Amino acid sequence: MISMSSTHFGFQTVDERDKARRVRGVFDSVASRYDIMNDLMSMGMHRAWKAYTVTVADVRPGHQVLDIAGGTGDLALAFAKRVGATGRVVHTDINEAMLRTGRDRLLDAGVVLPTLVCDAEHLPFPDASFDRVSVAFGLRNMTHKDQALREMCRVLKPGGKLMVLEFSKVAQPLEKIYDWYSFNILPQLGRWVARDEASYRYLAESIRMHPGQEELKDLMKQSGFGHVDIHNLSAGVVALHVGIRC
Repeated sequence: MISMSSTHFGFQTVDERDKARRVRGVFDSVASRYDIMNDLMSMGMHRAWKAYTVTVADVRPGHQVLDIAGGTGDLALAFAKRVGATGRVVHTDINEAMLRTGRDRLLDAGVVLPTLVCDAEHLPFPDASFDRVSVAFGLRNMTHKDQALREMCRVLKPGGKLMVLEFSKVAQPLEKIYDWYSFNILPQLGRWVARDEASYRYLAESIRMHPGQEELKDLMKQSGFGHVDIHNLSAGVVALHVGIRC
């Protein structure tokens, strides 16, 4: 049983204080090859999942948008094209190497955004600051998901949307082949392309330890979201949870 001072790091049980360090080590290692690995691992599908998220987010000119665990900047760049001159997108990540990679990528695209290293469990923004908050493939790495979700709810304006795009529980007929792919192919891709098998083994394990669709919906409601919709993508390999702050 996990004690109050312990948590999961993949399938391992570690001290809560150690998880952030270990997660930071994973993303320090993979930052420079993160986008290439995403394309290989998902066969390019991550681009469609993110495009769908942007569509559902319905970001409009003038909106204030916070992108958490924004990494290499895919969502931040897409949102920046929609908020216009009167809006703002804040690009954040707890990992400096990932944020630096994303900032450089945004600059190469001619986009300058506020970029900030910050912990999603302790967001440095006033209450009701944003119309939209997004977190893509980042929630599962957070030690206290409930605390992070409460913070996301706090910084949203009433009626604002939280978009949580994350790996989830795949449809049952696909479970065996998905497990085989996750624990055999993903680590090998990590070894060949990113030269880091262990980090991609952690990725597969962290997906299995993350709450399933209904469990995450319940957690979001407990964290202050009055209404939560689930959008299953690619047979549940990924799910988009949309929470409304009422």
